[in-house]
Amino acid sequence: MASKQDPRREARRERGPRLDVPLETRRQIVRRPQVDSDTFGRFAERFARFMGTARFLIYMSLFVVVWVVWNLLLPGPARFDDYPFIFLTLMLSLQASYAAPLILLAQNRQEDRDRVIAEGDRQANSRAHADMEFLAREMASLRMALGEVATRDYVRSELRALLQELDERAKADSEDEDVGYDDRPYRR
Repeated sequence: MASKQDPRREARRERGPRLDVPLETRRQIVRRPQVDSDTFGRFAERFARFMGTARFLIYMSLFVVVWVVWNLLLPGPARFDDYPFIFLTLMLSLQASYAAPLILLAQNRQEDRDRVIAEGDRQANSRAHADMEFLAREMASLRMALGEVATRDYVRSELRALLQELDERAKADSEDEDVGYDDRPYRR
């Protein structure tokens, strides 16, 4: 019975929201346009990448040269922007006012990517550092353990010493047999 919920609580849920708590949603008179930030960010990156190319500089220079030549050399009625080129200045200012925020957005996205990559690199470096410390400790413990283990040269020298001792005993036994001396304990 402890698993069943309180019937009063269920009745409150069925009635709807409480009147003493303000609604969380707010009505908007004018709906904001829904923009996918990733799509817009990719557009900003492509635009910024294009603006950083020689092709863009050539296109922009050609545009300005054609504009100036058109408005200087053609007869009066064909001109749309006379000498101080106020409309050209306005167009270039408008282009710059849109380009700057798009470039900043592209830089922010690149900075976020760089931060994620740097964090991944930092974690990989810390794992590699921990692995190296572990391997260094293991190598040190192996060196310590090998210090207590008999080496091949040590075993050989011990075997040579034992063989020499056995040879000496065999010589001593053969000399004792020649004399007739028996060093074995007396048996009855």
